[in-house]
Amino acid sequence: MNNMNLIPLYPEIFLLLAICAILLIDMFLPDEKRNVTYALSILTLAICGVLTFLNAESNTASVYVSYNMFVSDAMSNLLKLFSYIAVGVTFIYGRQYASDRGMTNGKLGGEFYVLALFALLGQMIMISGNNFLIIYLGLELMSLSLYALVALRRDHTVSTEAAMKYFVLGALASGFLLYGISMLYGATGTLNLNEMAKAAASPSANKTILVFGIVFLVAGLAFKLGVVPFHMWVPDVYQGAPTVVTLLLGGAPKLAAFAICFRMLVEGLFPQAVDWQQMLVVLAVLSMAIGNITAIAQTNLKRMLAYSTISQMGFMLLGLLSGVSNGNVSMAADAYAASMFYSITYVMTTLGTFGIILLLARSGFEAENLDDLKGLNKRSPWFAFVMLLLMFSLAGIPPLMGFYAKLSVLQAVLSTGQIWLAVIAVLFSLIGAFYYLRIVKLMYFDEPADQSVISASADMRIVLSVNGLAVLALGLMPGSLMSACANAIVKTLAS
Repeated sequence: MNNMNLIPLYPEIFLLLAICAILLIDMFLPDEKRNVTYALSILTLAICGVLTFLNAESNTASVYVSYNMFVSDAMSNLLKLFSYIAVGVTFIYGRQYASDRGMTNGKLGGEFYVLALFALLGQMIMISGNNFLIIYLGLELMSLSLYALVALRRDHTVSTEAAMKYFVLGALASGFLLYGISMLYGATGTLNLNEMAKAAASPSANKTILVFGIVFLVAGLAFKLGVVPFHMWVPDVYQGAPTVVTLLLGGAPKLAAFAICFRMLVEGLFPQAVDWQQMLVVLAVLSMAIGNITAIAQTNLKRMLAYSTISQMGFMLLGLLSGVSNGNVSMAADAYAASMFYSITYVMTTLGTFGIILLLARSGFEAENLDDLKGLNKRSPWFAFVMLLLMFSLAGIPPLMGFYAKLSVLQAVLSTGQIWLAVIAVLFSLIGAFYYLRIVKLMYFDEPADQSVISASADMRIVLSVNGLAVLALGLMPGSLMSACANAIVKTLAS
């Protein structure tokens, strides 16, 4: 451990300095030159990606810095790279949408880009945190930025209401999380993840306080993941927030949410896996049930995708709860790698899905209802095909990426002998397939309700096409990404 070694922190340090520079530069830009802020934001993400990649290449083992509070390991580097991609793609998809609604010009200026980058900085701290306090600070930096982004359209009543709900429930979740952390600190005497794992395994540890602390910790994490019964904010915020902000919420933060679940539960509380796995079973089953069944009744597209998110996060938890079975930890790495792969798959498909929604939106028109997708094949056959790939992937239909993600998670569940849980997951996936296939039916078999020409910038069309084809390619050849996830988890656990 080298406390003065700042090289693993270079991506975070650079991002913070770049955010400050972009904020200052944006103050002096006239509206017609606001694209400079967008270009600088994309450049910042690219440089962060290069720094993280070089860091990953130079450090094959985990590196702990800042008095063991921050770790740079294989998992953190991989998740950060996908976070940069998710935020960059969001900027590309949402540039025209945000501009048309005055979110990146006029009085607001470049606040959209700056707040999104601040949220990304919080996610990076969450992903690399090796101390409960550091992880919590990263979580709050991300959350506060997202609260402001949801309310960015101050003249929009629905957005303001959504931001209020998000803020109040987010504060409640933070309270649960902090109370759980304080109880764990009382039981173990440390906030460091590695030291807490050793203390929790000690026979002298107070098991009662540990279990109560884990209950509050899991409740707080469940709020951030948006899983049942802590899901109340998800549909309202997804529907009320501007679509580009909804995409920000559904993208990179899900990778950070997986990271903190892994850091806190697996790295910090692995000796108590039996206790928190039982809690995750309840959360996963309820999320898959309520998420999939409720989504069927939705007519608002964003609200339907919100319930879809709840069910998808429930499925992701299946990997996390399959690490330990009857004291056997031999399959733990495979289970956690499957969960990580599922998180990345979900983010990639979500980016493309909301990209299509943003493609159909235009000044004065929000493509928020299912009917807005009617006849998309007649208006744009190519992007209807891209949407078809994304919906099939979310439904878990082969040979797409989502199928392999679901299969790897189900294999992890079956390896623990919990056949009943795998059967429930498959049943609810079949139910969920209905509302995904309904979108395909609307696009291909219904007459278009809107005959207007679909127009978008060249960069958006190219990236959206690549997004859809990547979901297909990684379904046909998932080995490279799955191996990267498995390698990252194995190296991280070994440290």
